[in-house]
Amino acid sequence: MQQNEADEAEIYRRIAACAKDRENRNVLLRLAEAEQTHAAKWKEYTGEQLRPRAGRVFGRMLTVKLFGFTFAVKQMENGEESAQKNYERLAREVPEAREIQAQEKGHESALIGLLDEERLRYVGSMVLGLNDALVEMTGTLAGLTLAMQNTRLIALSGLITGISATLSMAASEFLSAKSEGRADAAKSSVYTGVTYLVAVALLILPYLLLSPRHYLPALGLMLAIVVLILVIFNYYIAVAKDMPFGKRFGQMACISLGVAALSFLAGLFMKNVMNVNL
Repeated sequence: MQQNEADEAEIYRRIAACAKDRENRNVLLRLAEAEQTHAAKWKEYTGEQLRPRAGRVFGRMLTVKLFGFTFAVKQMENGEESAQKNYERLAREVPEAREIQAQEKGHESALIGLLDEERLRYVGSMVLGLNDALVEMTGTLAGLTLAMQNTRLIALSGLITGISATLSMAASEFLSAKSEGRADAAKSSVYTGVTYLVAVALLILPYLLLSPRHYLPALGLMLAIVVLILVIFNYYIAVAKDMPFGKRFGQMACISLGVAALSFLAGLFMKNVMNVNL
């Protein structure tokens, strides 16, 4: 328990050093102070001075870089929930364990609720960009796979469609935000466009990597990437925004894969009806 508190105190200090917003920095430093106080309590019983583990600190800071500090902090605190049984056992011999447990569940949770990270304000824009990209591009690529049966032609068509759709989606988000009188219309459209473009690039990647004849394996890899993106994104939202994972993942997966299946059949039908061979 002491080692965990020492690690997290150092992690909070390092995140605070990177935080641009003063309020966020102050909250993170208060969290670091609370964890350091807890570590000092445990030291009274262990009699040992423990240093933060470099590997854990590095891994957590990497998570901060990739997913933001709110996600990293909430993931850490969610991990502490599994330690509640340890607190209960320790409380029989260590009176301070109940006090520390109460602070973990109350004071620190309240502090975490004060964190305000910019990217989380634009989750709606990110969801819009990702959902639209997955539905549209999954359907487009699945339909083109059977119609063209050549990974290079599919990738070329997908890139043209994807870039055009990215610009269209970003412009639509900008106009929508402007019509609502929002001052952050440009930033909102950037989040939507970037999310859309990243999804497009990942979905087209299998068609660029595999040989022209391996269009069906490319389709399988593309669908696997769709599921992986949905798992990662919905887990991020579930942790950072305290939202349910299963329901959102199920909805987005059913829509994306359902559209892909219908588009696949549409491509096969059109190819046979129009009798076009590429």
